[in-house]
Amino acid sequence: MTTLNRDFDFDALNIMREKYHQERDKRIRSDGNKQYHEPKGQFSNYAKDPFIQTEIKRDALNDEVEVVVVGAGFGGLLAGASLREAGLEQKKAIRLIDQASDVGGTWYWNRFPGAMCDVESYIYMPLLEQLNYMPTEKYASGSEIFSYCQKIAEHYHLYDNACFQTEVTEVRWNQELQRWRVSTDRGDTIMARFVCMSNGILHRPKLPGVKGLENFEGHAFHTCRWDYQYTGGDMSGNMTGLENKRVAVVGTGATAIQCIPKLAESAEHVYVLQRTPSSIDVRNNCPTDTDWFAQQAAGWQQERRDNFNRILSGEHIDSDMINDGWTDISKNLSALLTNNTDIASAPDQIAKYAEAIDFNKMSQIRNRVDEVVSNSETADKLKAYYRAGCKRPCFHDEYLQSFNRDNVTLLDSQGKGVENVLANSVVVDGQEYPVDCLVFATGFELNPAIKKKAGYEVIGKNDLKLSDKWEQQTSSMHGVITSEFPNCFIISNLQSAFTVCITHSLEEQARHIAYIILNAKTQDATEVNVSKEAEQKWGELIVAQPNITEEFYNECTPGYYNREGEKNKLNLHNRSFANTVEYFKTLNDWREEGTLKGITFD
Repeated sequence: MTTLNRDFDFDALNIMREKYHQERDKRIRSDGNKQYHEPKGQFSNYAKDPFIQTEIKRDALNDEVEVVVVGAGFGGLLAGASLREAGLEQKKAIRLIDQASDVGGTWYWNRFPGAMCDVESYIYMPLLEQLNYMPTEKYASGSEIFSYCQKIAEHYHLYDNACFQTEVTEVRWNQELQRWRVSTDRGDTIMARFVCMSNGILHRPKLPGVKGLENFEGHAFHTCRWDYQYTGGDMSGNMTGLENKRVAVVGTGATAIQCIPKLAESAEHVYVLQRTPSSIDVRNNCPTDTDWFAQQAAGWQQERRDNFNRILSGEHIDSDMINDGWTDISKNLSALLTNNTDIASAPDQIAKYAEAIDFNKMSQIRNRVDEVVSNSETADKLKAYYRAGCKRPCFHDEYLQSFNRDNVTLLDSQGKGVENVLANSVVVDGQEYPVDCLVFATGFELNPAIKKKAGYEVIGKNDLKLSDKWEQQTSSMHGVITSEFPNCFIISNLQSAFTVCITHSLEEQARHIAYIILNAKTQDATEVNVSKEAEQKWGELIVAQPNITEEFYNECTPGYYNREGEKNKLNLHNRSFANTVEYFKTLNDWREEGTLKGITFD
């Protein structure tokens, strides 16, 4: 745990701030987010589904359902579960549609060895009380989480009417029928009274725009399409197919730090191609204490989630139920402010001491590298020089240790990335390294444009396209419904609130949407819409929120949080509530008030 008093050495902070800027400037690129390849054309094989066991063959559907939910990840599952809990019990009233072969979303696609949640499973895995389920570990494995997604679908009968291996191609409002027509790549025409879009953000891979990538003659795949046919083994490791193989992993983010230790156990040699090091804090995973779990009272998961969320939102509370690397910085800042009212009353002082606490935490993480990694030159290259919130923090107890192995080599590119890919090798910092296999741990497409994010067009009243309406800026009420698109709901981080326990936010939105749909059914309404006035007020409320993110991220090293260093990109497309506690409370208060202000039923 980091601590700070008022006597902090701010001169040291000024020196480190300059170091942060130098490291950032090494990595600034003029092409920003355009530096990546999309998985299409000559790279389309990187997006193919390697997990299909049986190809689903069926006739095209021409039918009607009450609710179509696009996406079967946690967002779609929670939408379906919330609708069931709200009373939509008829088994075939809800239809999930997903291009994957099963539910799971992120956890269907990301089956790389070593995959785990990095927020504790007791708050990350939703509906634990409803399913009477106990995670096996504090940080559950990807295989367990995927299996749990299947359990949710079974429990709420969401498999009964689902369409897998199916991509939505268009969602169009039919004013005469007052239904949505959902078209798919299988020739389906599905009429739906309501549509709920939960397209997710961590499923479509992106590839670095590296010269010569198309010329590589070895084997290559993205971590979210892991090729066990080639590597052998499974998510626990034991990849016997790599016994005599030289593997190069491109990327050192949250995915890479989990799969690299497993690769190191199996491959002849592993090259880790690093552009920017991640901050690696202690994970301290452990089996679930069954006695502790059995003693939890009703409502414990919501209480625990709220505790975590309040701490990360900056609130001072007496007890930290989670007590991990996520809560460390926030609770130390809140403690400092609670004990020093003069600092708490001055925004510039709050920012000053918040940066100091951040510095202390990151120094602790850098010091840990020296403690773990035996080679001092390698250790120096693995140290993260940026503020804690600039990149997603990582937690692991084997990643740094991997660099003490003889068969693991760190290839640090000084922020430039891979220079070139040849037929059987990669070039980093002017030197060629022969490799048999390229593994891209390079993340996912994160595009705020709704059509790009969804992969299909949504066409509302008067043939208005949602992509056209939102071309300049997003507009909604509560982040879940937008005018001119009746009976259409959206689960996303647009104009809502972001919390690192993403399933908490997804469940709050799903519960909110189910409440509106239930009221529409109770009133036998054919159209549920939102007034433009309510939409405008929501936008004004978001703009009025305290917002330091633009200034903060402009100071950060490039990454997906700041669109690879592209400045001045924050607007109503991607701004949200500054405080998730306030956002969740706003939704809850609106429901409790009961008048559904801003919503129109026709």
